[in-house]
Amino acid sequence: MQVLYTAEVTAVGARSGHATSSDDVLDVALALPPQLGGKGGATNPEQLFGAAYAACFGGAVEYLAHQQKINTGAITVKAKVGIGPYDPGKGEGFTLRVDLDVNLPELDQGTAEKLVAAAHRTCPYSNATRGNIDINLTAHGGK
Repeated sequence: MQVLYTAEVTAVGARSGHATSSDDVLDVALALPPQLGGKGGATNPEQLFGAAYAACFGGAVEYLAHQQKINTGAITVKAKVGIGPYDPGKGEGFTLRVDLDVNLPELDQGTAEKLVAAAHRTCPYSNATRGNIDINLTAHGGK
């Protein structure tokens, strides 16, 4: 693979620690959410993954729309990232589930669905997670 960009982020203290990027642009406290037995009050890996996936997926939609000369309007991607037991019967490990809700206000429903499906084949987060976790896509056109 030809690497076009490398992000470098260091997390110290695991889920209740701190994460910083090598350029100091990202500098966030981390906290275990109350639903997982923590105190909350700071971001967590699932929120960070959701933000990254939503932004990247929106970028894939934007990229494809630009290639096809399609005006989508303001692209909005809402990500819901769930965490739970990987194998509840054995109690071994954890896994994620992601729901991506994509709003493309300038497109009809059919075109929105086709563009979102194509973006799922284009987005590097989708490609990295395909076959590993459940991803549910919903597309909304506004016309």
